[in-house]
Amino acid sequence: MVLGIGVDLVKVQRFNSWIQNRKLVERFFSAEEVKILDSKVGVAQSLAARFAAKEAFGKALGTGIRNFELKEVEVKKDSLGKPFLQVSGAAKKLCETVGVEKIHLSISHEKEYAVAFIVLETA
Repeated sequence: MVLGIGVDLVKVQRFNSWIQNRKLVERFFSAEEVKILDSKVGVAQSLAARFAAKEAFGKALGTGIRNFELKEVEVKKDSLGKPFLQVSGAAKKLCETVGVEKIHLSISHEKEYAVAFIVLETA
């Protein structure tokens, strides 16, 4: 059963300045996600899509970005490149409290914009 859905759209340009400020990136992204800064191409798009996923997650929970840190919501990829969310800390606790069994994630970016869509499922 669907527990919640969330979508977020961000302008990629917003993240161009973040690339120069590692401390800012570390505030919102997991240690693994921060490694994106070492990439040569698509860094702003990648950060934007991941940030959109974090915001969409909060919307799907119905809490917004409250009671958890954004870096506790990490975008990862499986062996085929499909993105998924891994939650930890307070974000994981919130999921357990409301009965989240599965998190579905779709992200995309095209030139100026990045978008993420989340569906939270319960039994």
